[in-house]
Amino acid sequence: MTAAPTPVIVNPTLLRAQRARTGVRVRIVVTLAVIGLVVVAAVVVPMLYGYDPVAANLIDRLKPPGSTLMDGSTAFLGTDPIGRDLVPDMMAGARVSLVVGAATLAISGVIGVLLGILAGHFGGWIDTVLMRLADIQLAFPSILLAILMAAVLGQGVGNVIIVLSISNWVVFARVARSQVLALKNLEYVEAARTLGAGNWHLMFRTLLPGCVAPILVVTTTQFGQVVLAESSLSFLGVGVPLGVPSLGSTIHDGLQYLSAQGWWISTFPGVLLLVVVLAFGILGDALRDRFDPRLRSA
Repeated sequence: MTAAPTPVIVNPTLLRAQRARTGVRVRIVVTLAVIGLVVVAAVVVPMLYGYDPVAANLIDRLKPPGSTLMDGSTAFLGTDPIGRDLVPDMMAGARVSLVVGAATLAISGVIGVLLGILAGHFGGWIDTVLMRLADIQLAFPSILLAILMAAVLGQGVGNVIIVLSISNWVVFARVARSQVLALKNLEYVEAARTLGAGNWHLMFRTLLPGCVAPILVVTTTQFGQVVLAESSLSFLGVGVPLGVPSLGSTIHDGLQYLSAQGWWISTFPGVLLLVVVLAFGILGDALRDRFDPRLRSA
């Protein structure tokens, strides 16, 4: 007589957690692929086209997508008001935006994390002063503050990086401070303090590694916001100077042609900007889920 097979018991909570982890992996892989493709295109495409940001060819101006230009090449996305092919112009603008985003987050991240760790570790008047400065800055809309500082400093890629770094250090400082406050009384930190570890060792060898995951999530999320802010400043004419490509300035150049014969000039750079911002936003959301301790424990 054959014994009855043992029924398989499926844990619904474990099954949901497994599906969630699979979804997180898919989102991370897809968004990293999109971001990598944009980065490679931003570096390679302008070189392949021999892009010159100040070159003009009025004969080929406002050619629709798919048109053949005077030199026999095809403008797959059309040309802008001065006859430049929109593909290398977009990719060169994306390269500037990505460089500004990376430099801004490197500067604001270092400053913000350092101040946040100092405030969380020492507390007292240091914490009060730094957090009140953060609260004062947060009282102003970040884009208005960036426009004001950009108008004072003037146009320039370096000035845009400085302006956006000043506008974004608060986010990193608050995240680092909250994480330090959550970690500073745990057993392994108390053990290091008992064994004679100094403030430097406690802050940067004991507490900082525990802040890496949330800081990485914030960095990824803020990258898209910084790219959008840089494009907004360039769109308003207080960002990068004339002669430097930018997605924001390209979108601005095509505004007067939206309802006429040049709808593509603003549309395609706007779509590229949307893709970049969404990709970094989704990646940040996926990384947050990836480092979620509840999902990891499940």
